[in-house]
Amino acid sequence: MEWLSIVAAIMSFCYASIGLGLGFAKVVENGMIKGSIEGVSASNTADKIWLVFQALGDIAFAYPYSLILLEIQDTLKAPPPENKTMKKASMSAILITTFFYLCCGCFGYAAFGDDTPGNLLTGFGFFEPYWLIDFANACIILHLVGGYQVYSQPVFAFVERWVTRKFPNSGFVNKFYTLKLPLLPAFQMNLLRICFRTTYVISTTGIALIFPYFNQVLGVLGALNFWPLAIYFPVEMYLVQKKIGAWTRMWIILRTFSLVCLLVSIITLVGSVEGIISAKLS
Repeated sequence: MEWLSIVAAIMSFCYASIGLGLGFAKVVENGMIKGSIEGVSASNTADKIWLVFQALGDIAFAYPYSLILLEIQDTLKAPPPENKTMKKASMSAILITTFFYLCCGCFGYAAFGDDTPGNLLTGFGFFEPYWLIDFANACIILHLVGGYQVYSQPVFAFVERWVTRKFPNSGFVNKFYTLKLPLLPAFQMNLLRICFRTTYVISTTGIALIFPYFNQVLGVLGALNFWPLAIYFPVEMYLVQKKIGAWTRMWIILRTFSLVCLLVSIITLVGSVEGIISAKLS
């Protein structure tokens, strides 16, 4: 997983830099900045509000690493303490990703205005140079394959631990077989892992094909994951760990913060679902 994460990170830097560069070049080619400070235009106020809600969902989806934060921290070696290392890594990751998100988003909008595609590289925003676009799309594929593996590991581990506890005497669940293929090192094979992980990949891929609306689906996923995983559980754990009493100033601040984020997640979910329905009907 270590080398896979490194490759995925390099691919991410590559296609993000290409998108940023092409966006900047397109603005220079146009000789003007398209769009406006008000954002994408809409026919009425209601449609504009739905678009804002969808955008909030996309932003929430942009920072989903809470799913694997604890898994990463669990692999760190001490000293220094794991939490201090993770705090520095998280801060660096947020700053770097935010920089690329803002640059790609702003330059993409400046280049295309209201016609900006949901994905600059795969949404046919750019057509030339072809070889650079193809290379960027290849980087996207490698990044998604690596990211899919990394983000799936906690799901795999949780399900497999649960099934192992549920059926401790099952050979299908617990027995490992050693396989040796020509020119490859021997590896351990487990029937449960093969069946469950294959079914998981097929089902998630099938669901993704059913919903081909890029931004709207990202908004739904962001709304569903953002509050419980990135806000509620961390806040609750912090309150318990620091033994913060009820109705103290810090308790009120954290509870208010959690409530506001919950409201944002709800309106984001509603807006994104409306976007999927509208895209389907149109």
